[in-house]
Amino acid sequence: MKITFGNDNKTALQSKFDAQKIAFGPIMFQAAKALRDLGILDYLLKNRHQGVTIQDIAEALKLSVYGVKVLLEAGLSLEMVMVEEDQYVITKTGYFLLRDELTRVNMDFVQDVNYLGMFKLQESIQEGKPAGLSVFGNWNTIYEALAELPPQVRKSWFAFDHFYSDYAFPEVLPHIFAGNTKKMLDVGGNTGKFSIFCAQNNPDVFLTILDLPGQVAEATKNIEEAGFSSRISTHALNLLDGSIAFPTGYDAIWMSQFLDCFSQDEILSLLQRSYNALDESGSLFILETFWDLQDFEASTYSLHGTSLYFTALANGNSQMYHSNDMKGLIEKAGMKIDSVIQGIGVSHTLLKCSKK
Repeated sequence: MKITFGNDNKTALQSKFDAQKIAFGPIMFQAAKALRDLGILDYLLKNRHQGVTIQDIAEALKLSVYGVKVLLEAGLSLEMVMVEEDQYVITKTGYFLLRDELTRVNMDFVQDVNYLGMFKLQESIQEGKPAGLSVFGNWNTIYEALAELPPQVRKSWFAFDHFYSDYAFPEVLPHIFAGNTKKMLDVGGNTGKFSIFCAQNNPDVFLTILDLPGQVAEATKNIEEAGFSSRISTHALNLLDGSIAFPTGYDAIWMSQFLDCFSQDEILSLLQRSYNALDESGSLFILETFWDLQDFEASTYSLHGTSLYFTALANGNSQMYHSNDMKGLIEKAGMKIDSVIQGIGVSHTLLKCSKK
């Protein structure tokens, strides 16, 4: 069966309108954010049963009538608000911009982490490196920079990263520990959040977090504060150096939202080193958001946007992958996929792999 994504079934008039939405997209994004952050959407929600005028909003929020007027008119085209006889009300879209946690996390991630750097997307494509990262400093990848990024940027980055993983973690534990896992390597363990979660829910498991020195330092602090130093250790290394082997002797290896941070060549190297680190009967668990396996258009749209973050700011060579890309690399690394569990968390798929 031929699988097709996208369509060209719109009229010419609809298509031209959509083209204008794209042309003014960055400007309208800022208008939507201002409607949210200045309290206009919140005021409309609190007064949704009667509607309010521009003058009402300006007086209540101590904003100029002009400022409220231009933002609300942008909100009309964004379908965030409606107006009838000068009375403005919030729409469902406006409500989601204001109250939906997923939308807030995505919007803050775009604003604080991506917005300025995305100006250099074309340069990133041409040079094969994250040219947009230069807005924050001189690093090769954003992962090296995480510990030193401005506080608000760090906050939005981690909120974005953790939002998706936090919903998935409780659902994956039964799959991981169904095989009586005792010793697990958490590759790309970052701040230690998953390893700590595992230790809290399984008193018999011992874990090792493998990551860059900066992330390992922060993970070590979090592990100590959580009281799990006796069961969670850390191991710092440059994950991009394919000549450095992973520590061995594990019956499970865990990679959560990790492999999408690397190019296909780098993923192959990471999988090959995982193969060598894994016991003969052990399992490799890969948790990823594959854009072709999403149930909703909004998820696919968000993942395609996230790929461009990887291009312009993260590393210049990775993306949110199609599942076939990952399956091919797993096969090439000498492993096989034992099971595919979809519908994990917000939009994840869990791959359970073993040695051939």
